[in-house]
Amino acid sequence: MNTSDFDYELPTELIAQTPIEPRDAAQLLVLPRAGQPIEHRHFGDIGEYLRPGDLLVANESRVIPARLFGHRIPSGGQVEMLLVNKLDERTWEVLLKPGRRVRPGASVAIDAARPAGARKWPASPEPGLTAEVIAVTEAGGRLVRFSLPIEPLLGRIGSVPLPPYIRRPLADAGRYQTVYAQTDGSVAAPTAGLHFTPELIARLEEHGVGFAFVTLHVSMDTFRPVQEETIEEHRMYSEYCVLSAAAAAAINAARARSGRIIAVGTTSVRTLETAALSDSNLEAEIRPFSGRTQLFIHPGFRFRLVQAMITNFHLPRSTLLMLVAAFAGKERIQRAYREAIVHRYRFYSFGDAMLIL
Repeated sequence: MNTSDFDYELPTELIAQTPIEPRDAAQLLVLPRAGQPIEHRHFGDIGEYLRPGDLLVANESRVIPARLFGHRIPSGGQVEMLLVNKLDERTWEVLLKPGRRVRPGASVAIDAARPAGARKWPASPEPGLTAEVIAVTEAGGRLVRFSLPIEPLLGRIGSVPLPPYIRRPLADAGRYQTVYAQTDGSVAAPTAGLHFTPELIARLEEHGVGFAFVTLHVSMDTFRPVQEETIEEHRMYSEYCVLSAAAAAAINAARARSGRIIAVGTTSVRTLETAALSDSNLEAEIRPFSGRTQLFIHPGFRFRLVQAMITNFHLPRSTLLMLVAAFAGKERIQRAYREAIVHRYRFYSFGDAMLIL
């Protein structure tokens, strides 16, 4: 299947630049079973489509302040660095900008985060904190080794990274976290969950809808478009995910009572389906899973666990768009996206949502 089959034109003004307030005031496009009409609601109405016994499975990974700034030694040229994959306490895979000028063997001095509106970065808050470029990765990133363990310092020297299509700084960095985020590790938010508020979660639980949480630390593929001509040639980046014993027990209980397993976001889908693929005992029950996944879900994939999905509207030619097309059908997703554009839905990370039944 051609990558170009997943392209579409989006008016620039529909790319959401700021989060909507309150979180659950976002529009909700409800895409029901084939043959039934699309409905247009608000996210706060989602309980009307959920049944007692259903289980929402969400990704509780938390975005880390993974965006760093520095300058090359000895030239002083400024460098922006995005941490994407921790290999050990001091070694990380990163994306660098400008990357072509920073070759293996180069050293970068890490600076403090640049204050809003400042034209220059202040000096390093940790004298001697540097990163040596070790190698170029297969995906075009860099392996770097820091002079000190970097993670404990991120709260002071890092900033929360936003996708490149968001041009405005956030007034509140907490709006790029879900209200249930717990485990540090992502470089981008699992955005379908941004629409939930504590009050909405409480209402759904009173309605008899359960919640379970998985972890997938969002990494490089969020920033890497599909470049290959055919989707079958694309190789997914490895990401770490966990289906805990508690989440597995909640899923098994929901299945036993004929409740639907409803994934909140594509990262939850990939975690659940990775666990399902690894489990030869799936017909009886799902078992806990932890490890790395490179699962690429595209049309033709057979879903084993997920029965419904909450998701945002995704970039053209992206693996995320291919995943939702695999779940709902390519033609149905294309029709839903066309209707969303006509109805002026907001797209991408801070945009509106879709419930696929």
